[in-house]
Amino acid sequence: MATKSLTPKQFQEYLLTWQRQHGRHDLPWQQNPSPYRVLVSEVMLQQTQVVTVIPYFERWMASFPTIEALANATEDEVMSHWQGLGYYSRARNLRKAAIYIHETWADEFPSDVKTLQEIPGVGRYTAGAIASFAFNTYGPIVDGNVKRLFCRYFGIEGVPGTSAVDKQLWSTAEAYTPTIHNRQYAQGLLDMGATLCKPKSPDCDACSFTTTCIAYQTNRVSELPTPKPKKVIPTKPGHFLWIESNGKLLLEKRADDGIWGALWCLPQIYIEPEQLGDHVKLQGSFKHTFSHYKLDGKVWFINKLGIENAQQQWIPFNNLNDLGLPKPIRTFIEKHLK
Repeated sequence: MATKSLTPKQFQEYLLTWQRQHGRHDLPWQQNPSPYRVLVSEVMLQQTQVVTVIPYFERWMASFPTIEALANATEDEVMSHWQGLGYYSRARNLRKAAIYIHETWADEFPSDVKTLQEIPGVGRYTAGAIASFAFNTYGPIVDGNVKRLFCRYFGIEGVPGTSAVDKQLWSTAEAYTPTIHNRQYAQGLLDMGATLCKPKSPDCDACSFTTTCIAYQTNRVSELPTPKPKKVIPTKPGHFLWIESNGKLLLEKRADDGIWGALWCLPQIYIEPEQLGDHVKLQGSFKHTFSHYKLDGKVWFINKLGIENAQQQWIPFNNLNDLGLPKPIRTFIEKHLK
């Protein structure tokens, strides 16, 4: 006999009951869930764990408590608050969003999902999260936790992230999202995915949905969601320069696009260090893993660079904390300044 899923109303009632009893209620962004606080938290939480985000969120809100404060902040101020979180385009998008909301809507957020998606950097999920958490109105959400929960519960096969599977997931989310208690419902989806329906070792014994969960009833919990084909992550070399003078270090602001966009960094060269002459020597090395490759970094000491460009500045050692630097670069610099 085939497993029959709960109706949307039944699913909502089960989830709301579970969330009241077992969900998370004390996260900092749940307190006074304004649209701005929700936007910041959701952008920070993209591909980053809650425990990592909490101190960043609290520091961010202390420095930029309002949309207006963020809109008026400099890019360097914003990036310095983000360093260490990774995926730095998120920080730039947050600032762009703040400027847009400040200039277009006088710091007031719209409450409907469609209009929210007009904000730079705000996609379908973030718009749904703002509608649900900030306004407590209809806002379907599909993130990694929801994808995993839905794939298992509804027996959805195929790799999440592909257009066909994502279309099915969003269609399901739209059908099962209520028109009341949206804040609690959305939180329940995220909490259940994060604390019970985990990627590994899910706690099915504590789940309210096992009797109607297709993956559980067909013994496929470990098979769903369908995993992505594994790919080998290549290692790439990277050469950087250490040039100092009179208590200052030469740094270069990277372009907005690409790795470490808009952050300050040791100047990177794309020629073999030997081509700089016989006065160059190895200062040290570091390794860093990005999502799509591993960086084998080497830093070369050189007395001076022949030609400096407009993106480069001499930064006093004492002022390095005022700038946003990639975490591995900051760690390297701090180690070699001691």
